[in-house]
Amino acid sequence: MKNKQYFNPSKIEKTEVAVEKTEKLQKVLARSGMGSRREMETVIDAGLVTINGRTAVLGDRISEQDRVTVKGRLVQLKTEDELPRRVIMYNKPEGELVTRKDPEGRRTVFDHLPRLRGERWIAIGRLDINTAGLLLFTNDGELANRLMHPSHQVEREYAVRVMGEVTDDMLEAMKEGVMLEDGLGSFSAIELVGGEGINVWYHVVINEGRNREVRRLWESQGVTVSRLKRVRYGNIYLDKRTKMGEWIELTQAEVDDLSALGGLAKKSVEAIPTGRPGKKNRGNSRKPVHAIGRRTK
Repeated sequence: MKNKQYFNPSKIEKTEVAVEKTEKLQKVLARSGMGSRREMETVIDAGLVTINGRTAVLGDRISEQDRVTVKGRLVQLKTEDELPRRVIMYNKPEGELVTRKDPEGRRTVFDHLPRLRGERWIAIGRLDINTAGLLLFTNDGELANRLMHPSHQVEREYAVRVMGEVTDDMLEAMKEGVMLEDGLGSFSAIELVGGEGINVWYHVVINEGRNREVRRLWESQGVTVSRLKRVRYGNIYLDKRTKMGEWIELTQAEVDDLSALGGLAKKSVEAIPTGRPGKKNRGNSRKPVHAIGRRTK
């Protein structure tokens, strides 16, 4: 009787199959400094991105070997390890737009930022033309996307000057929530900080970045906002030493804190050339406007 032959996996010749690592197209473009993931999704959906000569669609994945163009320009794809994480803070004056180009020729915030080689600055959130104060910019599209996304609940603090009588009931309503045209909106904190008569200053905290939401919440109570200035984004405060129209480079520790807010691993910071107006932050000269609940006497 012949012996039965049993399957023996050890006798199978083992071969290595190289599996090419791929990532979502919009994620790679964002990491390569082309814009935030949301912006890249819009550009892809508009048919302005190609992969190896064919028009890309949402859902495409790419590898390091693929040739990608955006609006006809070849993109230098960057791996996670190749891209340093840069963040700057800009003190925006009223009258400037948060857009790269304005068809009417008005001033934009990008006119004042340092230039990047092979990359571009991505705004972490926006401020309308009549709002001043803190704006953060990064070359890391994934960081921008994380910090702007409502799921991360990153706090934004504003100094607001209002005209009109403000009652306790109004303040309570804005904290509990007011139904706006695009959904429920609310402040997580409101604090009276000064002023007399009908011109009074408050500090308010909000956890999302919907268009003109701070103004619309006050207007829902019949109160007009006459001045609006952002003084904090997450754990980054407006530096009083940074004059209007100037930028300041964030330290490694500050960038690490922002990364943690967005649920990202730490990454090294590369110094920004100072060929254009701006300042370098040495880390111990910051004199912030303090957050609500942590105000000094």
